[in-house]
Amino acid sequence: CRLMRCLPFNIDISQKMKAKKLNNLNLASAAWLIHVSTQLSCGSGTTTCIAATAFLTSTHCRPSLFSRTSFPIRHAAARYDQSHHYHRGLSSLYAIVANSTEDATTPSFSTQLPTPNHSNGDSNNNSDNCPNVVLVAGFESFNRDLYQKAAARLPEGVRMNLQVFADSDIRKLGASAGSDDVEATVNPKFAQAMRNADAFIGSLIFDYDDALAVQSLLHHVNGPRLIFESATELMTYNRVGTFSMDTGDGPSGPPPAVKAILSKFSSGKEEDKISGYLKMLKVGPDLLKYVPGEKAGDLRTWLEAYRYWNQGGIANASAMLQLLAQRVLPHGKEAERIPLPELEVTPDVGLLHPLVMERGSNRYFTSPKEYVEWRESKECNDLAEKQGFRLAPTATAPRVAVLLYRKHVITEQRYIADLIAQMESDGVFPVPVFINGVEAHTIVRDVLTSDHEIDCVAKGTVVRDTTYQPSKSTKVDAIVSTIGFPLVGGPAGSMEAGRNAAVAETLLRNMNVPYIIASPLLLQSIPQWKRSGVLGLQSVVLYSLPELDGAVDTVVLGGLVGDKIALVPERVRKLDQRIHGWINLSRTPPRERKISVMLYGFPPNVGAVGTAALLDVPNSLEKLLLRLRSEGYDIGDFASDRDACGESIVAALRVLNENAVITGGAKRMQDALEDHMERARNGDKTVAETLAKPGGGLGGGKVLAYDISNDDLDSALGKYMAKKVRRAWSEKERGPGVSGAGELVVAGIKIGNVWVTVQPLLGVEGDPMRLLFERDLTPHPQYCAAYEYMQRPESEGGIGSQAVIHLGMHGTVEWLPGQPLGNDRQSWSDELIGSLPNIYVYAANNPSESILAKRRGYGTLVSYNVPPYGRAGLYLELANLKDLVAEYRGAEVTDEASGKSSRTDLRDAIWGSCQRCEILNDVPLLATPGDISSAFAEPDLDSSISDETFDDWILHVADYLVELQDRLFSSGLHTLGSPPSDEDLAAYLNAYFGERLSPDELDNVIADWHQQSNSQDHGRNWLGRFTSWLSNFAAEFGTSAEEDTSKINTAEGDSICTEATDIVSLLSRNTEELDAVVTALDGGYVPPKPGGDLLRDGTSVLPTGKNMHALDPYRMPSAGAWIRGQLAAEEVIRQHQQSNDGKFPETTAVTLWGLDTIKTRGESIAIVLSLVGAKPVKEGTGRVVRFDLVSIEELGRPRIDVLASLSGIFRDSFANVVDLLDDMFERAASADEPDEMNFIKKHANELSADGVERPAARLFSNPPGDYGSMVNEVVGSGDWQNEDSLGETWKGRNVFAYGRNEGSGSGGTARPKVLDKLLATTERVVQEIDSVEYGLTDIQEYYANTGALKKAAENRKPVDGNSGERKKVALSVIEAFGGGSGDTAKVPVRDVEDVLRLEYRSKLLNPKWRDAMIAQGSGGAYEVSQRMTAMVGWAATTKVDNFVFSEAAERYALDEDVSRALQKSNPEAWKNTVRRLLEAAGRGMWETDEETLDKLRELYADADDMVERVASSFQKE
Repeated sequence: CRLMRCLPFNIDISQKMKAKKLNNLNLASAAWLIHVSTQLSCGSGTTTCIAATAFLTSTHCRPSLFSRTSFPIRHAAARYDQSHHYHRGLSSLYAIVANSTEDATTPSFSTQLPTPNHSNGDSNNNSDNCPNVVLVAGFESFNRDLYQKAAARLPEGVRMNLQVFADSDIRKLGASAGSDDVEATVNPKFAQAMRNADAFIGSLIFDYDDALAVQSLLHHVNGPRLIFESATELMTYNRVGTFSMDTGDGPSGPPPAVKAILSKFSSGKEEDKISGYLKMLKVGPDLLKYVPGEKAGDLRTWLEAYRYWNQGGIANASAMLQLLAQRVLPHGKEAERIPLPELEVTPDVGLLHPLVMERGSNRYFTSPKEYVEWRESKECNDLAEKQGFRLAPTATAPRVAVLLYRKHVITEQRYIADLIAQMESDGVFPVPVFINGVEAHTIVRDVLTSDHEIDCVAKGTVVRDTTYQPSKSTKVDAIVSTIGFPLVGGPAGSMEAGRNAAVAETLLRNMNVPYIIASPLLLQSIPQWKRSGVLGLQSVVLYSLPELDGAVDTVVLGGLVGDKIALVPERVRKLDQRIHGWINLSRTPPRERKISVMLYGFPPNVGAVGTAALLDVPNSLEKLLLRLRSEGYDIGDFASDRDACGESIVAALRVLNENAVITGGAKRMQDALEDHMERARNGDKTVAETLAKPGGGLGGGKVLAYDISNDDLDSALGKYMAKKVRRAWSEKERGPGVSGAGELVVAGIKIGNVWVTVQPLLGVEGDPMRLLFERDLTPHPQYCAAYEYMQRPESEGGIGSQAVIHLGMHGTVEWLPGQPLGNDRQSWSDELIGSLPNIYVYAANNPSESILAKRRGYGTLVSYNVPPYGRAGLYLELANLKDLVAEYRGAEVTDEASGKSSRTDLRDAIWGSCQRCEILNDVPLLATPGDISSAFAEPDLDSSISDETFDDWILHVADYLVELQDRLFSSGLHTLGSPPSDEDLAAYLNAYFGERLSPDELDNVIADWHQQSNSQDHGRNWLGRFTSWLSNFAAEFGTSAEEDTSKINTAEGDSICTEATDIVSLLSRNTEELDAVVTALDGGYVPPKPGGDLLRDGTSVLPTGKNMHALDPYRMPSAGAWIRGQLAAEEVIRQHQQSNDGKFPETTAVTLWGLDTIKTRGESIAIVLSLVGAKPVKEGTGRVVRFDLVSIEELGRPRIDVLASLSGIFRDSFANVVDLLDDMFERAASADEPDEMNFIKKHANELSADGVERPAARLFSNPPGDYGSMVNEVVGSGDWQNEDSLGETWKGRNVFAYGRNEGSGSGGTARPKVLDKLLATTERVVQEIDSVEYGLTDIQEYYANTGALKKAAENRKPVDGNSGERKKVALSVIEAFGGGSGDTAKVPVRDVEDVLRLEYRSKLLNPKWRDAMIAQGSGGAYEVSQRMTAMVGWAATTKVDNFVFSEAAERYALDEDVSRALQKSNPEAWKNTVRRLLEAAGRGMWETDEETLDKLRELYADADDMVERVASSFQKE
């Protein structure tokens, strides 16, 4: 009846049938009418009559029923008694259903339904007429035995030889994916089986290379091919008799008639279409019973087979095989008479429990409410007592919805019962709901609720969907999905990642409970996971896709053991512990919650305590505490103390982290802090001035510290992890944080129930080489003690924290040794975070490193905005030069009175100014255009230079000054939760729009936004807005055509203003950053958002305060990234040829980092492909699945060899890309091309001749599970001998080659000889910079990786006999921010020396940048300090101009006011600034006069002596 409502002609049968309670109106009848009426021009009376006749026949209805219907229906009723030739026109209907090309207007006069009886044509049958069937169980390889047993159950007379393969059996072990000869990669056993097959069945085959391998052999199978829910490349090969899914060039998907039916089986919502499809499958075969024709019968056979497969279980699998044997394979007459078993139907959705799970007779509950009522019943408790089953306490246990794969339930996978039993035993009340996988969102929407949702519904702030079913729903505290994939659509929803993320976000936001992913691995064995972590497609299923919905705390529960799914009980306990952690936090009243706030403090002794990238940590900490107070948390007297401030807390923590204070032990720390307060009051410059405030400005905060013995730590860690610590750290070398008495000191400042501490140092202070050669990298005892005691209950002598907030980017716990992805018991981040909810406040523009915090550190991310952007402008001599250039260009060429040029005198002035600014390296004056060797460098300008040459040079100088003054930088630091000021908003808009938004428009946008935001009553202002519009309309009425045209041309400007208003509105929602922290501390759901920055990604990354995620790694490079990457590669090659007499570089090193890859959508990957001469290949769903080589003829140049230097994050997060690149290099190395046109092959052949294994290895990184080159640690400590040693440090840390041909299950392989060869032939290095905030000079990683790589390559160059120096390796820098974004946009590629000068002039040496940092207090002082360290690093690995050091000394050390401000706010940072200048001079990087050096030495000695005196006096006390 429901279906018949869609009929377009006048008929009221449905209500009549309903009234008479006639039950024989079935779906088939309705479908007949729908098809005919919607597809065959149902306005025709004849057609409608035929349809009605068919309906009458199939329902056996009395004609009198239709006496009041339209004429065609009445006429059909009259005919019904006279004739049963109702099949007229039915073949036309069949043509639609089967998507046939038959003429739909020519009906068949067949009077009986056909019974298909297909022979197999020229099939490869056995001589005994027993057909061969090959079945591939892809994502369900655990069902291999089930299918074998199903074949053994076939009834006598039904025969087949069934061979079952898992996806891992398809290709040869170690076969290179993406081979041009696909069949050569196939497992010979599988290939032989396919060649002899009479039929093929494939299910859940997703891997592209597996799909291609299967596809290459399907032409051997002349019989039926049944392929279920697999890659689109395979689905088109479905065929049963005359039915085929190969649509040629037509549209994909179901035939139109099937689509018409599909629309009737869902709620009409986009997100429900897939679950509606599954409902249709139930009735599809029944509908087709009444459709005549051979194709309809074949389609019905396919659907019936699919239905048996979908319902699953051994009986249905056996029935599927029997159906295949009887309908479409050769068989005897006896087999035809054997009836097919009835379909064993399991509900699409249901609930279950081990107490009522008996093999073959499971009891399923129909709704969560029914299940919970049973679970709380006496029956359940009696069963548990009888079976010795431990139940979680119903009143207090966290109630958790657990989403399970229905397929696993049907096939009786043991792990499901084990999982539920373990959760019950651990005190968690599971509500286990099994689904097909695509209905997860309907469960959350329709039959689950939460305290938060109930409260919001009562308040009217949330309106439930009309599909909500209160009679079936239950309340839960968390949701755990064992399925992964997106919440909406499940496996099918992954085809367009994030398509329905907004729907999922709305549902989960309304629930406001933790959404956790926990599942065993279905594509990896447990040993493989333990060895290499979660790999490939499995990582996308469990991490990348669910994170788009805001999932947190992903836990790998186990994996495959053989073909069976097995749990690791310890991992289930980890899941349960984390559930308890979240729910206990949410159930504790805010006033009683105990929270830890952990700040960053590495490297030591340079003022790093209480700093974070782009974040003003002291002010952010202060705002956080005050917000917590407003939410009811206990923060002592901090809120009421006028002198209390975040700077004081950070200064106090800096004291607690001094070596002398730690040596004194925990008991003396309060005294030490008070001593520093007294010294501050007495004017001691080595102590932060803020501690001079009453009470030190701590708001009543006191030291809370512990002295922890070795035995106590062993007890906290447990035997296994304690043994690892003792093995790595002997009694003689315990690491940092140890008191004079040999105890581990854990300390912080307690402010009410909030404990603020500093994350322990990672490694050995002053000896970074210890970490370099320690393969295990086990954290030292005090590091472990800090985390263990933070969460140990107060009753057991610990701090008792219920959650930890890591404040700012970034800490180190997520970088500790362990699995690269998919924590196990041996992963240190897993051990130390334990069950603590981890709220990680992270910079929004770093979606790369934040992935580690989320995945390895169980971080619920809360993004914070980047600081406002500033433009560098021009200052001092640069400003003077600009004026001189402007005056020169505006002066008259010839003075009329004297007859002389009025610009002659300005030439010398400009030349002198350029020399003082030292910009002649950037804008050389060339005697011969294009010849750098003809550059003038004399102090006095050569009078022979023509006016034309000078004028042309002046244009270049002017352009350079414009570029310099327009350079962007981060102005200051961001304060968490603070909305931007008007000045900040203007800075953001100016940086984003540039000249597209005029100053007046900018001011108006901000003013209008203020007016809108201040309007409390929207309705009250409608009249004013209408009057304004009417006034504008009246003013414009009657304007001329020209004026009208000019107004039309303002549409673009209006669009820009609208976008600007949106940006202002979103930026003003920075307050949501603190909202999100509070929500997370309530155990709630923090909505997701992609990471990125405003300049590159626009409004998609705003507002901040979101659970940041990255992108789908299978969709890189994007289309835009591919275009820009090609342009960049072409420019790199062009510049190299220009500098090297037209020669191509044989090898180019390209850095592949996670951060720039995510933010640019894979531009650096595109650069590698373009250099090699390859292009990305996508499969049907848009995933990039292969990098194909283009022909040498198409490329038009040699293939350039590439040394790909992978960051640890790129290696772990983009393992699929690593595999594809590795395959590409292997194919390039063996391509049938001459060596002179293929440098990859040339170098591989040379390595092979030397007996080197895997000569095509090109992807190098750190040891598996390890991160960083350690060069920045070495530079930071000053413990290095010469510049060459830094290159060798990099090389020693990057000898591990990665890729599929290294064996995906074994991680990387050390290949130093291959790396040496590549370094020796490297002529150019390429580095992409993805954002304004992280330039070459802003962070240590650029010189520590790219600069050190350059130095390692130079170390292997021969020494030039004339100069006595090695040949320099060029470093090309691509600034991938700002600039054009169109297909033809110029991609800026510069030499590193040019970029360094631009950056130093626009930032470090710029008074505007300097003053902005000084205004930020201790955090700003540290930003200055670390840039001085980076400057030394760059000088060691490339070249830093002398003027940079000289002006830095003037700006920061020798300027008394600046020096005093830095020292007051952060004495350690100021001391490091002076130290780095002295180090640069001592190492010969900076040439300056002795007077300057004496002043610097004096400043440093004064600070050093003061610190030493204080330290020694304290130790004596």
